[in-house]
Amino acid sequence: MSVAESISMSSNLFQKHEARFSAARKACKERFHWSPFPEAAALVTNNEALSEQAEQTFQALLNQPFDIALPGIVDQVGDEISPYTCKPLGITYPRCNPDTLFNAAEIAMPDWAALSPEARIGILLEVIDALEQQVFLMAKAVMHTAGQSPNMSFTGSGVNALDRAIEALVYAYEAMSFTPTNARWERQFGKATISLDKTYRLVPRGVAVCFTCASFPTWNAWPSMMASLATGNPVIVKPHPGSVLPMALSVKCFREVLAAYGQNPDLVTLQLDTRNEPLGKVLVKHPKTAIVDFTGSAQFGSWVEQNAHPALCFTETAGVNTVVLDSCKDLDAVIRSLATTMCMFSAQMCTSPQNIYLPKQGVREGDHWVGADEVRQRLADAICAIATNPRKAAMIMATIQSPDTEKMLDQLAQQAEVILASSVYEHPDYPNARTRTPLMLKVTPNQRELYLGERFGPVSFVIECEDASEALQQATQDVRAAGGLTAFLYSTNEAFIAQAEQAYARAGAQLTINLTGPMPLNFAAAYSDFHVTGLNPAGNASLTELGFVAQRFRITQSRRQKDDR
Repeated sequence: MSVAESISMSSNLFQKHEARFSAARKACKERFHWSPFPEAAALVTNNEALSEQAEQTFQALLNQPFDIALPGIVDQVGDEISPYTCKPLGITYPRCNPDTLFNAAEIAMPDWAALSPEARIGILLEVIDALEQQVFLMAKAVMHTAGQSPNMSFTGSGVNALDRAIEALVYAYEAMSFTPTNARWERQFGKATISLDKTYRLVPRGVAVCFTCASFPTWNAWPSMMASLATGNPVIVKPHPGSVLPMALSVKCFREVLAAYGQNPDLVTLQLDTRNEPLGKVLVKHPKTAIVDFTGSAQFGSWVEQNAHPALCFTETAGVNTVVLDSCKDLDAVIRSLATTMCMFSAQMCTSPQNIYLPKQGVREGDHWVGADEVRQRLADAICAIATNPRKAAMIMATIQSPDTEKMLDQLAQQAEVILASSVYEHPDYPNARTRTPLMLKVTPNQRELYLGERFGPVSFVIECEDASEALQQATQDVRAAGGLTAFLYSTNEAFIAQAEQAYARAGAQLTINLTGPMPLNFAAAYSDFHVTGLNPAGNASLTELGFVAQRFRITQSRRQKDDR
């Protein structure tokens, strides 16, 4: 395929997807609910057949080398263990020489950058379609690496991740289309009129390295990859060693679509490492790294932020997600919503509530008070009702991704008063699944070192405070100190609500007020909810807004006097 043919085909692709893309732009502008995808597997035509086909494909991948051609292959590695079967997947992946990957990416970049933004986005919208065709297989891969439930694997790590990917393309397009390609400039200098023809070029930063996390690999990775590629930058994907398969499938899909439309597939490559031989710091400090997208631990994320320069870095790490209880109309409804959200995927989500700030007098419900001891007990009972129902527990809590989480729970139980003990629940479909029920601990502000910082897994701290004002002060202070992505408030006092909105805004956490009902409290809606603010230690980037994409390219110009030809 010639360069001219490739450019023409790519431009036609943008027109092909124009209706969907325009709808996504409108949703981002007006922030309403919209998705082009069925939001649950049961809503997909022939879902049972597609699920069975995906299961067969997944089984065929096990205990085999993963079929993907990459530059600079050195050897094969892979040590993923399914949290459901607790057996190795047996899949090995090519480990490549980093220098070779960077060189290949740089070779691929000029032709890709020469395409118009519309042409690049047209191809990437084809990638979206190709990923959608694999969403059932992707769900199997996420389930058996990250440990999510089948429903969450399909919805959260499949279609919601696709929505976030489209969202990133929207903001990339908005950023790139703001500046015209050409302009005429004139000004009087004395008696002479100077006329200049100016040409503006969007120049990509360079090679981007995308780190993906173990528990939610696609949700952050796909928008990061799209943001870099749309703005002309190649991407090297560095998956967590425990959740490689979802990203290996993703990279293969990107490469196949790029090649099908005449582009160099080395625009997207895969860099494996192992727990014993990590490459993270090597990749961040590589002289050809221009952009780093990192999702993962606060410890390494902090190192990335401090050491990535001169590369740009976009981080989403961990934080203390807080709940302030003041007053409510229906405490049972509040308790149900909190309990369900605290159990969701065993609190292995960066938005899971962890610290509950409770006035020592308790919570005012309507015109009477419910004592603090009763509030704690009712919350523990609500969690227990989920945990002791194996079918419900499997659907909501799923599994524990890492054995380290089990050790953490056992250690924490020795350090504070236990309200609700954690134990193993028996998964009804996978008897060997790695599972734990939530641990609830009663603490005071004097034990701040115990709860100041994210404890990744099913643990919560109920922190007794003097009153609601101190609860709010403590909560927002902890967010500023340790970071926080989400926050939750229950109050019928409008003045207190306004105070909380201001306090959490200053602390940089997204606040949800008085939400009850079937929607998980921490659900983040693409095209509407901003994920992370960049205003506290939980991360410096936000999914998704102009700041997430606009710095991934720069603008150069040339100017020429009009009448010099």
